[in-house]
Amino acid sequence: MNIFVLVKASLDVNLVRGDAEGNLLKDAIPLAISEYDRNAVYEAVRIKNEVGGKVIVVSALTWGPIQKRMRDFENVIREALALGGDEAHVIVDEKLVEAGPKATSLALSKLIEKLGGADLIICGEASMDMMASQVANYLAHSLGVNSVTYVRELSLDGNTIKCKRDLENYVEIVKTGLPVVVSVTGEINKPRLPTLLQIRRAFAKPLQKYSLADVGLDILPSYSANKYELVKVSRKNIIIEGASMEEIANKLVDKLIEEGVLER
Repeated sequence: MNIFVLVKASLDVNLVRGDAEGNLLKDAIPLAISEYDRNAVYEAVRIKNEVGGKVIVVSALTWGPIQKRMRDFENVIREALALGGDEAHVIVDEKLVEAGPKATSLALSKLIEKLGGADLIICGEASMDMMASQVANYLAHSLGVNSVTYVRELSLDGNTIKCKRDLENYVEIVKTGLPVVVSVTGEINKPRLPTLLQIRRAFAKPLQKYSLADVGLDILPSYSANKYELVKVSRKNIIIEGASMEEIANKLVDKLIEEGVLER
């Protein structure tokens, strides 16, 4: 069984940087593996151990400048290999820098087809930077297969996959045949950190790079983000003073009531 798993090198939301005007300094933010992608890789490895096959990591670099980002990008892919991926295939092309979900999905679908097609494709429910949650459905559409999103539990029975998926007000059980694209939530498993030996072995695993031309693409769907801005949080900086702690506490309670945080 060929199990493909999608991994994105996302802007590290724990190291967000901006200027005085609140503009996001994208180029100054390092890349890191998306948290849900760890769940996706871990689940792919679990299925491989259960039914056999191979876990193939696929990705596309979507943050530039490319030369500056390559080291971070390769580290993300090597982490996915350390988590249990068998080999990796990635697209690196200037035309994909800041591409939207539709363009990225189309490129990845062509890469998957070039590699012989998939029985099962697993991705995280969303990337940790853009949180669009659109790649799974776009990818399934490009490949002409079914998709099941927000899956918290899955099992295989021959060529049938059974998924338990979270919806807004209830949990749904879905069965469908292979091939299929599945996006998983953080509840599906608890990935362990790779050991030092796994990390060392990851550097010996194949990592193949492609351009868009290599996968048969030249024109991509257009997408533009006019501006990235940080959320501005203004503080009231209210100072409460008093002759005693009791007086300060009473003033604090009065202020919280005034602000609607507490009720009388």
